[in-house]
Amino acid sequence: MFVSGLVSVALFLLAATGVRGFTVSTNKADVRVKENLGIDLSCTFSGDFGSNPRVEWKFKNLKQSQVYVIFDGKPTTSYASRVTMYNSNLRFATVTRDDNGMYDCEVSGNGQFGEARVKLTVLVPPSAPLCRIPSSVTTGKSALLTCHDTDGSPPPKYRWFKNDVPLPAEPGKIASFKNSTYKLNVNNGNLEFPKTVKTDLGQYYCEASNEAGPPQRCRGGNMEIRDLNTGGIVAGVIVALLLVALLVFGIWYANKKGYLPKKSESKPKPSVVYQPTSMYGGGGDDDDDGEFKQKSSFVV
Repeated sequence: MFVSGLVSVALFLLAATGVRGFTVSTNKADVRVKENLGIDLSCTFSGDFGSNPRVEWKFKNLKQSQVYVIFDGKPTTSYASRVTMYNSNLRFATVTRDDNGMYDCEVSGNGQFGEARVKLTVLVPPSAPLCRIPSSVTTGKSALLTCHDTDGSPPPKYRWFKNDVPLPAEPGKIASFKNSTYKLNVNNGNLEFPKTVKTDLGQYYCEASNEAGPPQRCRGGNMEIRDLNTGGIVAGVIVALLLVALLVFGIWYANKKGYLPKKSESKPKPSVVYQPTSMYGGGGDDDDDGEFKQKSSFVV
């Protein structure tokens, strides 16, 4: 009697508040399948959406680009050859690595809306990664070794090896590596040496691995650590100073022997004297026309 009273109260509260059981769910929210196999993505919903609810499936890839898979009850053009919908579930005849991402089952009806999300991971083993290893680095300079695989799904993790010995991701926690200063990123495959030392020289290679298949490694390469060539720098400076000294001596010697042109001696410039015409018309014949005459004289 008491239980039935509680049920009655609950139903009354639901009716009073207008809350109804519009639910959408999936029986598996994280699906993993190997490439080129088929898979079903489930979606179920309550009957409160009415007798003819609208069901759509949307896909968002790893680059956050979103498209319809099912629209208006039918597969869109790009999925028509390998996708079908039965009831409200989504069935793939085959999957590829491009199908990695999130799938949303959206249900609407009776003025209500609900959705459920399924994550699909297509399993693809890694291929041999591409490694970039500097062949020679000067002591004290930084060095970056890179490793990358474009095929693996999910994205692989990376390990580096030096002389066939695996390098720990956190060297400070391992006694034999506590003096190492490298930084290893297992997610993007970068191995960085902020300041190289002589003990960093060796043969390096990288390995990529995920749950889809066996690990793959790159060819690798040898990284040498060379000392700064101070002797060469000093020798270069000495040679430069000798060349400058030789140039100065050559100029001095050429000037002494008279091979260089001498500066021409300066000649006295004529001075110009302007003599005004006498207001009384006196003077010789040169002054009769009443104009200014230019007379030049040389100053000794």
